[in-house]
Parts: sequence; C-alpha cells; structure tokens
Amino acid sequence: MMRRRVTVTVDEASVRAAEAAVAAGRASSLSAWVAAAMTERAGREALTDVLADIRAELGPATDEETAWARSVLGLSSSMPAR
Repeated sequence: MMRRRVTVTVDEASVRAAEAAVAAGRASSLSAWVAAAMTERAGREALTDVLADIRAELGPATDEETAWARSVLGLSSSMPAR
C-alpha cells in the first residue's frame, strides 16, 4: 500500500485521545491511529451512500424492519434512527 505524508490540524482533545490509544497499545503509532480513523470514516460514508441508494429504490424501512436491524446491530431502541 502506498502511503503519503500529510499535515493536518486537529483539536487537542483528539490528539490526547490518539496518544492515549498508542500508550495503551491500541494503536502502533499516532499515524496508525489517524489512518484507522480515516479508513473507518470512509467506510461509514460509503455505507451511507449504499443505504441512500437502497432507500431510493425500495423506500424507507418499516418500523418492524428498523427494529429488527437495530436489534441485530445491538443498538438501543431508544436511540433515534438517522
């Protein structure tokens, strides 16, 4: 995989969280933690696009379908759907 150095500016709390993850062994480096976060975000956005396509083709999910999906995903039924 090709890698490229970039410069970003982030809030101090995010930097501390990343450094804590590295110190706890949950990431091998600050760069690895940021790269994983970027990859995760890209995946969520791709999934959002897929779900939008499904809704456009099939219409919105029923309450029953939404409840089933939330239970499968382990989400609280009190959390609002997006």
